[in-house]
Amino acid sequence: MVGSVTEPVAESRRMVFLYVAAAAVFATIAARGLTVPLYAHDIGANRFAVGALFSVATLAAAVLSLPSGVLVDRFGARTLLAVSLVITAVSQLAIAFTTNVPLMFVWQVIGGLAAGIQQSAVFSAVTESVSRSRLGRAMGWLTLSMQAGFFLGPSVAGLALRWIDLRTDIAVTTALLVFTIPGAIAVSNTTQHTGRGLSLREPLRALARQPAFVPVTIGLIATTLTWGTIGAFLPVFGREALQLPNSQVGYLLALQAVVNGLSRVPAGRLIDRLPQRWPVVFFGAIGWAIAMVVLGHLTGFAAPAIVLAIGTPFMAAAFVAIGVVFADLSTASTRGVTMGMYGTVLFLGLSLGPLIFGPVVQGYGYAAGFTACAAVSAALVLLMAAMQSGQLRRRTSRAPAGDSETRSPATRRA
Repeated sequence: MVGSVTEPVAESRRMVFLYVAAAAVFATIAARGLTVPLYAHDIGANRFAVGALFSVATLAAAVLSLPSGVLVDRFGARTLLAVSLVITAVSQLAIAFTTNVPLMFVWQVIGGLAAGIQQSAVFSAVTESVSRSRLGRAMGWLTLSMQAGFFLGPSVAGLALRWIDLRTDIAVTTALLVFTIPGAIAVSNTTQHTGRGLSLREPLRALARQPAFVPVTIGLIATTLTWGTIGAFLPVFGREALQLPNSQVGYLLALQAVVNGLSRVPAGRLIDRLPQRWPVVFFGAIGWAIAMVVLGHLTGFAAPAIVLAIGTPFMAAAFVAIGVVFADLSTASTRGVTMGMYGTVLFLGLSLGPLIFGPVVQGYGYAAGFTACAAVSAALVLLMAAMQSGQLRRRTSRAPAGDSETRSPATRRA
């Protein structure tokens, strides 16, 4: 009896430590997302360079997410997570002591590589620790923790700017990584060591053969294009177009993070109850695209804050649904590879947005750039919906009545 009670308590404690670690990691990233663009702008970077600083970090994360997923399957997450946290700290401190933009790009790439490892390790650990029937709630709590970090990071960094300069702020916020230590230790208790070598080809083939994979990947690209573009340009957009002081730009980012985080757990509970997840992705992406178009035409603080508060829950629900579908696509021996692929597509989409639409922002302004990005995202998510609807019709025409149990959860519920 005592053992049966102690084990759930230990599992709950482990999940709490993982959620706190995720919050601390993303608090550091979010603080960096506020201070690095502003610092780069101060030392002479133009709008495109500011967006490119964001993109090179996310591209680096995309490159390493899939290989790190293989390593997670082979060795487990503890060592990879610990090494990545050290790399993050070193790269952030190095940026604080950098005085030229080209060198900032180098350290952003190194920090992005560390983020790719963290993404695969944390998502794999959480996915492995819960049953499939509770994946939506687990992803909701995990992404809530991440969004709590996105709130705390800019809040702390923005508040600190009242007393210290940007370079000192970048260095000081590195201390947030201290809160990842219990989670890094807790990850060591998960059982993801497969002993099957560094296999990549077969897990990828098995993943690509699943009908839900291509549509959900297109949906993920659609959502990350808009999210990445807003994430890259919102700090400078707040200063130049909205004409806000640095502290209020930080508050705007923090407000967005609060709404984002508070939307995650209810979205997860809803998704666990829905027979299909793709409508959540569709309406979430469309809702956020509309908010992005409106945002580009506003000034001041109140109106953009209202638009972000209304539009962000749509994107939050879409990301939770996509995360659950990718978790459904994984198996015990390929969990790291599947979540690594999720991280690769996620970071690739986040980086492509600023790179593709940065020249539009530079040449034609924020409103034109945001509108173009939203239009492309809407077109992609419409393609996803068409593919998913076509697959559903074909399965319905082929399968006898009541045959839903012969299909995998990812096929049934994507």
